[in-house]
Amino acid sequence: MKSYTNPLEVASTDFCMLDYPCAYLPDRQVRMYYRHVEEATPEFSSAVIQRGWRRFGKYFFYPICNGCNACKSLRIDVEAFKPSRSQRRAIKRNRDTRIIIQSPTNTPAHIQLYNKYHSWKAEKDNWRGATINHHEYHENFADGAHEFGKEALYIHDNRLVGVDLFDIVEDGISAVYFFYDPDYARLSLGTFSLLYQIDLAKRLGLPYIYLGYWVDGCKAFAYKESFQPEEILDGFPALNEVPEWKGWDREGRG
Repeated sequence: MKSYTNPLEVASTDFCMLDYPCAYLPDRQVRMYYRHVEEATPEFSSAVIQRGWRRFGKYFFYPICNGCNACKSLRIDVEAFKPSRSQRRAIKRNRDTRIIIQSPTNTPAHIQLYNKYHSWKAEKDNWRGATINHHEYHENFADGAHEFGKEALYIHDNRLVGVDLFDIVEDGISAVYFFYDPDYARLSLGTFSLLYQIDLAKRLGLPYIYLGYWVDGCKAFAYKESFQPEEILDGFPALNEVPEWKGWDREGRG
């Protein structure tokens, strides 16, 4: 008799964080549910991303905030997407930008760029300033990537000016994190990196770009509204439930 292993059943350590202040909604508290998965399979990663989870390192997570359901998952319909005029301008601005795709790495240039970006955002947008060291960067972005986690390095003027971390899952690309050199803000690298993900998904025959969370009225997520058409997922269905993604427009109406 043959024995079969369910790819969604992976060894993990499950836990919740204590409540902490929400970065997106004032006077709200956040609580996250985590699964630490030492050896995540591509099938498991795909299944949880389809159900609104996120991944940092070997930690898969989603919010379970008491009395709040503001975080909605978004994904871009790759085939139907058409770039706007401003998005086409971002492509032209980066005609001299070189892109390297590889497994995530952890170099002094990565750490310097990450900390420069966060220092700038703390001053510009009142982000809670926090520097990162090599160990923390490895744990958050390089560890747990396995064969499905990738980074795109953006090189301009022979300098590393942007790092885009993402997962390639069964039905799309899941954005993990992006940071860039504020001295090159004129290149609109955030917009350009998503446009590159869309182009890559088309070449790989993948139908979606998973954008993570959107919170109505939150400035930090406003850029996600510009990549129409999109679908939205309300809630976080269990692995034995079918996720119901629905069409969504920039006014937030299904």
